[in-house]
Amino acid sequence: MYLIIKHSHVALALLSISLFIIRAIWSTQQSALLQKRWVKIVPHIIDSMLLACAIFLMLSIQQYPFQSSWLTAKLLALILYIGLGTIAIKRGKTPQVRLLAASGAIIVFIYIVGVALNHSYWAWL
Repeated sequence: MYLIIKHSHVALALLSISLFIIRAIWSTQQSALLQKRWVKIVPHIIDSMLLACAIFLMLSIQQYPFQSSWLTAKLLALILYIGLGTIAIKRGKTPQVRLLAASGAIIVFIYIVGVALNHSYWAWL
């Protein structure tokens, strides 16, 4: 069961960042596609499933944020990613601000992947 959830977590993370990039591009282009019903619903479903898998994995390996430094780093980076993501998709006042926030969010996502793969807050270093 652990491996199924782990692989699901990875697949959902890839799907999540892919949809984020598409939505960020649409946001910087001020595309009407952002107003489609599925665009507003599907990312929340994917991200909820991603979080559920993360919680399962955390409980399975019995490592927790504020106990394991790498999980603390991952959680804090996730909060930053979400903040930058909301600016990139909806809250950024100009396309340039949204592009800058989207770029920052993608960099944070890459950091999160590095932390996850290396179980270290140093990520890719």
